[in-house]
Amino acid sequence: MRSLSANDIIRIWETGRNQRPPDRALTILSADHPEATRDQLADLTIGQRDECLLTLREKTFGSILKGFAECPKCTEHLEFTVSTSDLRILKEPGFVAKEKLLELTAENIKLKFRLPNSRDLSTVVSCESVQSAHSLIVQRCVLEATADGKPITAEKLPIEVINKLVERMAECEPQAEILLDLQCPACSHKWQMIFDTATFVWKEISVRAKRLLREVHILASAYKWRETDILSMSPIRRKYYLDMVT
Repeated sequence: MRSLSANDIIRIWETGRNQRPPDRALTILSADHPEATRDQLADLTIGQRDECLLTLREKTFGSILKGFAECPKCTEHLEFTVSTSDLRILKEPGFVAKEKLLELTAENIKLKFRLPNSRDLSTVVSCESVQSAHSLIVQRCVLEATADGKPITAEKLPIEVINKLVERMAECEPQAEILLDLQCPACSHKWQMIFDTATFVWKEISVRAKRLLREVHILASAYKWRETDILSMSPIRRKYYLDMVT
């Protein structure tokens, strides 16, 4: 796996800025895996997708991530640092999508299900509540359901069964929901925050793309160079020229 080039970063930002979050994640992975179709990338489970994004982030920006959070108790803003190794839970490469049928028995109901993928996330983006999103994911991912040996539809599953299925999905794929333990330096309040890998990587790419475009503007204005030539320079050469101009 290679790191993203300056041209890659700008193309990803240009394509993804008007896309929904699940589609942005696939756009990022498409740049890193040009040999794969978008359908193949969409078949990855969310945990597999996020593991790939973490690896790409590490290759492109390094292993240390800096983030910001707001204390839910006193609203103090704090900065936190975490490494990709701390966030990575999967122990094997996640690029190859695996169709894995899983089973769960709850409340005398037997389920056969699969783990959610990017297509599933795209369908729940517009859901108005977490519960409605869970219900829709269940309808898509439950492949077979029987109550006392008789088939039932996913829509008729009791809420207790849905909640247990959601818990089971999280247990089967911990990479899909990473929780960070944080403590406020002002009031010492402790809480957990969900780390959204895809959103974090997208924000970093967006910030880097805008910075690259500013650098292109400065160097093109000063030297009349083409954008392609400027972006093809190594970061060290580009910074050297920027230092002389500014």
